[in-house]
Amino acid sequence: MAKGLIRRSGHDQPADLEVPSVTVGTLKPSVHSGRSPARPGTPGARSAVPVPSELPSDVTGFTGRAEELARLDALLDADRSASAVVISALAGTAGVGKTALAVHWGHRVAEHFPDGQLYVDLLGYDPDLPVRPEAALGGFLRSLGVDGAAIPQDLPELAARYRSLVAGRRMLVVLDNAHSADQVRPLLPGTRSCLVVVTSRDSLTGLVVRHGARRIDLDLLPPADAVDLLRRLVGERAGAEPAATAAVAERCGRLPLALRVAAELAALRPTSTMAELADELADEQHRLDLFDSAADDRTTVRAVFSWSYRHLPPAAARLFRLLGLCPGRDVDAWAAAALAHTDLDEARRLLDTLTRAHLVQRNGSDRFAMHDLLRSYALDRVAEDPEPDRRAARGNLLHYYVSTAAAAMDVLFPAERHRRPRLARHSGVPPLADAAQARAWLDRERPNLVAATAAEVGSGWATYVGYLAMTIGRYLTTGAHLHDAFTVHSNVLRVAVGRGDRFAEGAALNYLGLVLFRWDRNAEAIDHYQRALAARREVRDRTGEAGTLLNLGLTDQALCRFADALDHYRQALAISQEIGDRNSVANCLCNLGSVYELLGRCDEAAEHARAALALHLEVGNRTGRATSLSVLGKVHERWGRYDEALGYQQEASAVQQDVGNPAGEAYARTRLASVLERRGECAEAAEQLRLALDIAEEIGDVAGQADARNVLGAVHRRAGRWAEAVEQHERASALAAAIGERYQQARGLDGAAQALHAMGNPPAARERWTAALALFDELGVPDAATVRAALGDPGALP
Repeated sequence: MAKGLIRRSGHDQPADLEVPSVTVGTLKPSVHSGRSPARPGTPGARSAVPVPSELPSDVTGFTGRAEELARLDALLDADRSASAVVISALAGTAGVGKTALAVHWGHRVAEHFPDGQLYVDLLGYDPDLPVRPEAALGGFLRSLGVDGAAIPQDLPELAARYRSLVAGRRMLVVLDNAHSADQVRPLLPGTRSCLVVVTSRDSLTGLVVRHGARRIDLDLLPPADAVDLLRRLVGERAGAEPAATAAVAERCGRLPLALRVAAELAALRPTSTMAELADELADEQHRLDLFDSAADDRTTVRAVFSWSYRHLPPAAARLFRLLGLCPGRDVDAWAAAALAHTDLDEARRLLDTLTRAHLVQRNGSDRFAMHDLLRSYALDRVAEDPEPDRRAARGNLLHYYVSTAAAAMDVLFPAERHRRPRLARHSGVPPLADAAQARAWLDRERPNLVAATAAEVGSGWATYVGYLAMTIGRYLTTGAHLHDAFTVHSNVLRVAVGRGDRFAEGAALNYLGLVLFRWDRNAEAIDHYQRALAARREVRDRTGEAGTLLNLGLTDQALCRFADALDHYRQALAISQEIGDRNSVANCLCNLGSVYELLGRCDEAAEHARAALALHLEVGNRTGRATSLSVLGKVHERWGRYDEALGYQQEASAVQQDVGNPAGEAYARTRLASVLERRGECAEAAEQLRLALDIAEEIGDVAGQADARNVLGAVHRRAGRWAEAVEQHERASALAAAIGERYQQARGLDGAAQALHAMGNPPAARERWTAALALFDELGVPDAATVRAALGDPGALP
């Protein structure tokens, strides 16, 4: 049954988070995106198509830009007659208010886009972490309801899937802070129902010439609007000193970002006149000009930042500097506390101070981000701190990330606690009382954790790259964050090879093999596993060796090479027993049981599955418990003990739903439907299959779809709906053939043959039975006997 019988999660190194290796009957892994309402659950609970609403909060006191807003408003009419998607490109210098304009306009016209608004900050001018189009598209697909396992691997496939999902939908797409037209092109919808707003410091000529974008160049605020913004933000004092207020506006370069920073500082100093503030700013600009003989066009805004920064309390100024060291794009108060080595209440107070000064911006209820100009300024200032202080702060933050990630993983996967890195837990960890909180923290921090592995590759903290990878590897793969997993483990591999660390190299190769396996690139996966196995044997990493052998067995089983799969599983079992790893022993036993069941060796299958179930219960591995139950359910179905089989599959389905494993749930529902069909309960079976197919299609589980459609064909046969049965079996066979899943392909041929024979078409039935028999014989499964009997029965065929 190959990929249709295994749980594509894989096994990892000692501190990696090993997975129960079968969820009998799934192509893709057990996954959870953190968006449980978006996937099927109990019958009738399937959610509607998501309507994303991703625009950031509107800007307080938005001022001016009447002409630009009118030009954007005109697009609402223009796009109705356009032959292609309408694009507006807002271009202008840093800090001129491009994002504020795009977001403000988006909120103003949101009712014109009932199918939602998508937003992404492309970080186009970040020197280290510009957002790749693949990552942006992956985020959009998740927002549009695509489960992580169904997100394609390659950029053309990602873009095509995205265009298909938004086709005909009335949506606004804001692509903020783009670096170039090439970064934007894959993110453009293909139909005129969508409207796109792009912001960039670049003129984006390529979008204008090739895609007909309407460019709106954003200049400095006109003097009157700049003064008006100060009046709104500062209050009556600004109105009482018009000349001084105008001077402040000019010394801020009439840049909205600088004006807001200056206005907040003025508001915090109610006894100072606007004239005094203007003089201070002039002095600061003069000081910076003298200090920086190569002053660039950002000297004006840097002067405003410096002016505001020098008026911060020392502790807030220190946190501002340290925030420049963060590898990701935002932090919460817990991370800020770790960075500054202070307590949570103090960190929140300091962040509030920085927010009021407009030196950070609140992004959600408890998250804080910096404008890229401010981040650059913070990096300039923190470079003046002693190197030991910078190093300590960075180490504190990385320690916090690893420690909290480990705590979250302990909640989600308690049976694998002993495989986390041996690192003292950080004293300040946010509440992670249950699986929902743990998964939510990992989902929120995932971009930062991935960014940390990239940022630390060449630093003195490279060891943390391995720690993070070992800790979150299981979450990334089972959560179907495969692009992130590939990035993280590629970073680990680069560090490991550079340092000659064969232990870490083996772990990275093993994880990369797992990702490639999940992408159906089996030959590449096997190559990575073989290299991982060599490295792990060289350093005598016995636990890692067992994990890689299990992964090789999974690949063999996916390719229907059952003898090779059994051999690899037995090798892994021997090592796991030798080192006393009960969770790994349970995985091996369960995998062996699944292959024995396929081969019709039911007594051995039941023996192995029962032993695996007992161990999974003992170590607290709930997903492993469900997989073992599914194997036992299949064995009892083969034995004709349908009442017992029904109980096993009902329990397996309930557990898979409870742990948030949609791939496992889809398979368990299919297996439950198979038992119901055997009992003649066709309506109940059809309902379970409807739910199973919903999930399998949502997560891109092709083998799961083939399996479910084969069972649905059996339901139709029992009801005498022969044509519908042929249709379902032949669809199942085609799906399976497309991915090389020969067992489901043969099942589809056999089922179609049975229906065709019942319809009075023996020649077509014989043709399909003959093809099915060749496949079943090749695989060595007992199904061949049934087909051979049909072909050899004189009463069945002419």
